[in-house]
This record gives sequence, C-alpha cells and structure tokens, in this order.
Amino acid sequence: MFPHRLDSTVAYDIAKAMMDGFNRHYRLFRTESARAKHRFETCDWHGQQRAQRDRIEFYDLRVKECSARLEKEFKADKQSMDVWQQIKLHYIGLLVDHHQPELAETFFNSVTTKILHRSYFHNDFIFVRPAVSTEYIENEEPTAAPTYQAWYPTRETIGQTLLAMVQHFDLRCPFENLERDVADVTRELQSKLGDLKLRANFQVQALSTLFYRNKGAYLIGKVINGFFEMPFALPILHNERGELVIDAALMSEDELLILFSFARAYFMVDMEIPSAYVQFLRSMMPHKPRAELYNALGLAKQGKTLFYRDFLYHQRHSSDQFRIAPGIKGMVMLVFDQPSFPFVFKVIKDYYPAQKDTSREQIKGKYLLVKQHDRVGRMADTLEYSNVAFPRARFEDELIEEIQKFAPSQIEISDRDGDGQLEVILKHVYIERRMIPLNIYLQEAFDAGPQDELAVAQLAHSVVEYGNAIKDLVAANIFPGDMLWKNFGVTRHGKVVFYDYDEIEYITDCNFRKVPQARTEEEEMSGEVWYKVGPKDVFPETFGPFLLGNDRVRAVFMQHHGDLLEAAYWQSQKDRILAGHVHDVFPYDFEKRFAVQRGLATAQSSI
Repeated sequence: MFPHRLDSTVAYDIAKAMMDGFNRHYRLFRTESARAKHRFETCDWHGQQRAQRDRIEFYDLRVKECSARLEKEFKADKQSMDVWQQIKLHYIGLLVDHHQPELAETFFNSVTTKILHRSYFHNDFIFVRPAVSTEYIENEEPTAAPTYQAWYPTRETIGQTLLAMVQHFDLRCPFENLERDVADVTRELQSKLGDLKLRANFQVQALSTLFYRNKGAYLIGKVINGFFEMPFALPILHNERGELVIDAALMSEDELLILFSFARAYFMVDMEIPSAYVQFLRSMMPHKPRAELYNALGLAKQGKTLFYRDFLYHQRHSSDQFRIAPGIKGMVMLVFDQPSFPFVFKVIKDYYPAQKDTSREQIKGKYLLVKQHDRVGRMADTLEYSNVAFPRARFEDELIEEIQKFAPSQIEISDRDGDGQLEVILKHVYIERRMIPLNIYLQEAFDAGPQDELAVAQLAHSVVEYGNAIKDLVAANIFPGDMLWKNFGVTRHGKVVFYDYDEIEYITDCNFRKVPQARTEEEEMSGEVWYKVGPKDVFPETFGPFLLGNDRVRAVFMQHHGDLLEAAYWQSQKDRILAGHVHDVFPYDFEKRFAVQRGLATAQSSI
C-alpha cells in the first residue's frame, strides 16, 4: 500500500502546483485588465496598446512556467499514466468552489499536453467536457461586488437612475456635461420604450465593471420590462480637453454584436467570475457563441476550448463533407470549409509562386501580428490549432489531393486507433469565421445588372465599405499589401473585413512614393518598371488598374475614396502615426454619436 500512498501524495502535489500556476496566471491577467481603468483615465493610449499586446502572451508564459516547475520538482514527465489519472481527480477536487473552474480546466489541459509531449492525448488525462458547472457561481465575500447591479426607476426617474448608474463607476475624470449626456441617453431609451406600460419588474441592470478597448470605455447592461429585454452599451470617450463624454447609446442586439465582433480587439475587463459575465452577455446576444464571447473578453484559450467542443458536437450531428472553399484560390494558403459549419480552415502551403517571397515562419508571424494588433473591426480574428484529427470519411477526395499536392508536410493519414477508421491529421491550421468573399459579393451585383436597384445599392455599399476598411487599417498602422477584392469578405452586418495577412506591413515601415516622371518617350511607353523600387516602396497610384477595371466600381470608388490612389494621403497618415497620434475607433455608425445629432461634431469617418 505504501507505493500507492506515495503515488497519491505526488499526484496531489502536482495537481496543487498546477492549480497554483493557474491562479498565478489569472491573478496577473486580472491585474493587467484592472489597470485599464487608470490608463483610460490618464489617456495613456500607447500604454493601453502595449498592455493589449502583452496580455495576449500571458497564458503561454504561465503554461511554460508551470510545466517547467512540474518537470523540475516532481519529474511530472516521468510519472505513470496511473499517476496522471490521479492528478486529474485531485485537480477536480480543487475546482470545487473555484471562481474560474472552466479556465482552470483549460489550463490543466494546456500544461498536461505540454508535459506529456505527445501529438494526441488520451481523453482520460484531459478535460474533454467540463467537470464542474459554472452556473450560479458568485463571490460570497461580504465586500465583493456582484456580477451586475440593478436599479429600479419609474418612467419619471429614468434620468436620475441613469445618472446614478454612470456615477457608480467612479471614473476619476470630470465629464464635460454628464447631465446633458444622460438626457441624450434617456431620450434614446424613452423612444425605444415608446408607449409600453412599465411592468412591476421594470429595471436597469449593468455589469459591475466597465469594458475598455482602444480609447473608449463601455458601460454594458440591459433594460427589463415584463418579458421585454433590451441590451445597451454606452461608449464613454475623452473630448479634446480630456473631459469625459457619453458618445452614443447602442440599444439593439445587432449593435452589440458589432461591438463584440470577431474582427475587433479584445476588451480589458476586471472580472472575478468570467462565466457570469459570459452568461449575462449571452442573455443580450443569445446567438453569439460562448467561444466568441470568451475571446472578446481576452480569454482566447478558453475560446479555443469551447470552439473545439462546439466543432466536435457539430461533427456528431452533421454528415456533409469538407471541401475546397469556393472562390479564387490563394497563393500561400489552402482554404477549405464544410458547408454546414460557418467557419473556414486555412493551411499554409509548402510551395509558393516566385512572386511570393515568403516562408512558413514569416506567414505565421503575420498572423501573430494581427492577433496582437488592434483589429479595428477590419481584420478577422483567427484560432490556431496544431495536430488536429478529422475522420477521413468526412473529406472529399479532391480536397485530400489538393492538400497532398500543395501542403504534403502538413497532412498525415493514419489508423491511429487500429480500428480500421482512417483519420486525417493536419499539423497546423488557422480557423476563421466564414464571410462572403467581396469579389463574389460584387459579382452578384454585376450579374443583376444596373436596372436592379438593390444590386446597385449593394455594389455602392460594398465599394464604399471596401475603401472604409482600407482607411481604418491605415489608421491602425496596417498596410494590407495585397488589396485585391478577393482578400476581403462581407460579414452578416454588411461590414467589409480583411482576411489575407501574408503581405501586411506596418504603415510606418512603408515608403510611399509617386511614380517618377518618365525621362524619355521609351520609358513612358515601356510596359516594364523602369525606375528603381525598394523592398518597402509603395506606389498608390498604381492600385487603380488592378482594382478599378469596372466602370461602375471606379465611379463609386473615385467619388468616396480617390485619395487612396495618392501617395500624399498615405504619407500623411504615416506622419500622424509617427507623431504619436492614436486614432479613435468607433464600433458604431457616425450618425449614432450624440455630438453629431446635436450638430457639434467635426466630420470624421466612423470606424
């Protein structure tokens, strides 16, 4: 019995050390998130951007630290499988009354798979499904704030209640005119309520901490009246004098979905119980996957865990096959999808055309850059997985042939369980939300013809949105590189989003030039580039022939975005960024801004 007791002691010590590692991770994560309030109050926008980048790396650093400790102190990588089963059972015991059990389970999976050094892991040793429920977790400490606060106004006291709600967050900056802003919010709310009779349960609920991103703070909540529930978000910004203003009132599910879009940077939120925040947010956006809400809260590893569980669940309840994705094939990425699943899968090819001077590591570096950068609603977030196994029967033969031809190093087909069921193992995969490729979206408008008013409006909207997307990327210090229509997609809300990252560069690293004046008639008539071009040189006036071959497209583009063909525009944006300017990012329409409605705002584009 003695060896068994010894093994059990070691198993408990390893489980406890893993829990200590997770607790350290979440403490640091939460501390950095909480500091966002001070950075917002002091207008430390560059600090906010640095913190955003640094926080993304926290998880992997803590997993490495914990793994190294377990191997050094407990020889965890040498322990038997029986001990590892005991470790998991002890860890489950430590999750009782824990405030972040779902995150701790994911941390356990990350550390375990790193230590065991195996490509595939037996389900006995990791959490395939949650072991502990996250329902109704609350901090029972007497001084702890609840997940959300509730206020109970009458129709006559709505304004006073909203004023008290905003003041509750104790922002250490003066408002320019809080009473005026609250009056604007009250007017919006009253118009939404209309003549609705206020029921006995009429109340306003708001999450107990603000959400910080870019240069804004967001107060998130909902109004409840009988069976009617209405979500809201109040963006709080600084004016040019450093005073605070409530900039708008977002009061619909669609507006909240755009605010929490997969194409935006993660929020900084100080949360004791993240599952309770996700549950509250899902009550306002019931169709938003929990995985994407965890991502939006900066808990990307938990988002990956939940996405993979959703994916496996979908596979068990579907029968369609993976196929080569419709559209123009990429030069560096092989893209496939499953028609019934709203995501696309990307595999980096082994071979690239001569004009693509790149490598697998460079491409992975570009995707990491996007992950860490402020995506300003214009770059799709990606989930990155290694050694993913799929049933071979779910792949079309044409897709298998395509992968074996262009990315042979990334695919393995085997019967690893010895049951005669072949599996496809992909070594490295990026997964993104599926969108309608912009070139296909435009082609639909072309096919309908100029007599179709809806098609004309679709064409105009998509071309204007395309230019807006490029300008938003420029404002965020991103040069997209390959700006062809096929590299952009259209979301369900009609937003145009960029998703081809292998050629992106920082605007500040580019050299924007005018095409030199031809010195001779031979140079002017030459079909070749006769002038010297450096590796980072960009000539905006040359974009037109590639992008604007259609007269209808050209007319709309030149009306709204002709400046994108001028080197002076790009250089002016580069100069502003180098001077330290951080652009405002508005995840709502320009017309929604109260200052615009009051006729006081200077014209600027909505992001």
